[in-house]
Amino acid sequence: MTALTLQELESGRSGSGYETVTLGMGCFWGPDARFGALHGVLRTRTGYAGGTTPNPTYHNMGDHTETIEVDYDPSIISHADILRHFWRNHKSDLPTYKGRQYISLLSVRHDDQASSAESVKAEVEAATGVSIKTEIVPFTGFTPAETRHQKYLLKRHPGALSQIGFLIGDESELMDSTFAARLNGLVGGHIGRVDLLAEISRWPLPLHARKELKAILSGLKW
Repeated sequence: MTALTLQELESGRSGSGYETVTLGMGCFWGPDARFGALHGVLRTRTGYAGGTTPNPTYHNMGDHTETIEVDYDPSIISHADILRHFWRNHKSDLPTYKGRQYISLLSVRHDDQASSAESVKAEVEAATGVSIKTEIVPFTGFTPAETRHQKYLLKRHPGALSQIGFLIGDESELMDSTFAARLNGLVGGHIGRVDLLAEISRWPLPLHARKELKAILSGLKW
């Protein structure tokens, strides 16, 4: 059993040239797992965005929307591919029975993201014949959700989580971990163990770190 923490094992995995996208797809637990499974995604976190209410929380969200933030490596997965995944995996005309909490929302950070959004939106509309109703707005900020909402599906498997507990100094570290994002995607059914083992073999980590993460994954029981 390693004496290293998850952060130490993944040292160098954070990437210096990453991009970030903020997406609202209804309840944020499922999208957190879905995007965490994608090759090229470095980190995911759930939170609140799109509104003006200061210091939003789960029970005092105000005019904010449940969203996820996704950090990704654009040399592996493009912004356009992220958006294709976004629009093909939720209905953009989500009901507003809880105000803005569960709406379809896309926050764009700069002109390139805005241009990409319009291009992919037109592409998906043409391919599906369905008009996209997503609210596309300039990014104005993101507030991370409470710790209990981070990697929620993984936390529904406390037995598995306890097996990697020795790697985690604090639960908040799950937001910054590629490995935790993939495990969350694994329990969500969006990636298989064999595929994840193969991917870890290609991660830019020291050999001992890759071996350790693969050994942990291979022995994990749900």
